[in-house]
Amino acid sequence: MSTLETGTGQPFRPQAATLSLLGSAAVATGIFLSGFVISEPAPYELFMAGLVGLWFLLGLKISRSTSYLLTMLIVLEIGCMLSLTQMRELSDGPMYLAVNIFLALTAVFYAAIIEERHSRLTLIFNFWTLAALITGTLGILGYFHAFPGAEVFTLYDRAKGAFQDPNVFGPFLVAPSLYLLYGILKDKLGLMTFVRGTALMILAMAVLLSFSRAAWGLYAFANVMLVMVMLLKERTSAFRLKVLVLAMLGFVLLVTAFAIAIQFSQVSDMLADRSQLVKPYDAGHLGRFDRHRIGFLLSMEHPLGIGPLLFGKIYGEDEHNTWLKMLTTYGWLGFVTYITMLFWTLSIGFKYMLRNRPWQPFLMIAWITLLGHALIGNVIDTDHWRHFYLLYGIIWGCRALEHNFQRALRRSAAV
Repeated sequence: MSTLETGTGQPFRPQAATLSLLGSAAVATGIFLSGFVISEPAPYELFMAGLVGLWFLLGLKISRSTSYLLTMLIVLEIGCMLSLTQMRELSDGPMYLAVNIFLALTAVFYAAIIEERHSRLTLIFNFWTLAALITGTLGILGYFHAFPGAEVFTLYDRAKGAFQDPNVFGPFLVAPSLYLLYGILKDKLGLMTFVRGTALMILAMAVLLSFSRAAWGLYAFANVMLVMVMLLKERTSAFRLKVLVLAMLGFVLLVTAFAIAIQFSQVSDMLADRSQLVKPYDAGHLGRFDRHRIGFLLSMEHPLGIGPLLFGKIYGEDEHNTWLKMLTTYGWLGFVTYITMLFWTLSIGFKYMLRNRPWQPFLMIAWITLLGHALIGNVIDTDHWRHFYLLYGIIWGCRALEHNFQRALRRSAAV
């Protein structure tokens, strides 16, 4: 058990209780800061670098379950280091590697603290949702120029909130949206249903105004998947009727909000432009798909990769494909490691997410969101998305919780 927090069943000690409170407050602050990355290094990096280092120094333990994630992330970074050796000029390469290492450590950190105490999952999702609501609201207000200087929260007439890129802003809002939707579907109807519904509408509007096709697809996929998985788990007629009624009501509200939004010419014009499945810069000469083809051929000639960020300098645009990014930036070693880590993580979630555990809702939401991110990775690069590593930490932390739960069952059965 970490020095920072005392596990349940231990004698009460005021010092340990104080450290526990401070530890929880620090985690909440870090999660909240993840929604505000308008410049780099962001407050999230500075705060979490200190927090992760301090927590490990004070005795955070890496269990056998979590060590598998750590090992794969280490091999992934070795691939990035080997890729650096292929660069004539290192340029931003070392900084890219440093950010990689930091994000990898955050994933392991989240897994380890969740394994110590599953109640931290509630803390994580509550503050992730709070951050999403604030940054989402900023994106909406910025898009409609609601106050002087609001344009700082937009980019190319697209809402981006307190992020640098609308394509990261939109996906960041998806897991909190699922968290709100789960609460609406699971809990009894009442005041909180209205509060969650209002918050969900804000996030849906923010995703719409990001005009990110990947975010739109991810949002729709994730919401449908959550309802389907909950119908598999909750098989009572009353629950299914509730899901049907709320789904119809939600659909009507979304259509209404959409109809109101497109009354603004700037929204309707941008929507017509962004709703095209394939745009000229996707299918044209050296467009997104052409660069994908060239990049995969290039990776055949450079098994160690070509170096971080070099692809964009050569072809004018980055890879916009997670699989290609792994090949160019981490080489074949990193690519194979990433595939292994992703599919192992997804298999973990699929195996455990329907078991009746206190952490089941959080595992289910994280698994659905990670699966959606894997799918949109075909048209976008998720490599340095901070919440992507948080999803890994959540799923592996839940895996460790499940293993500890099973171990405790075996011990009690043996007594």
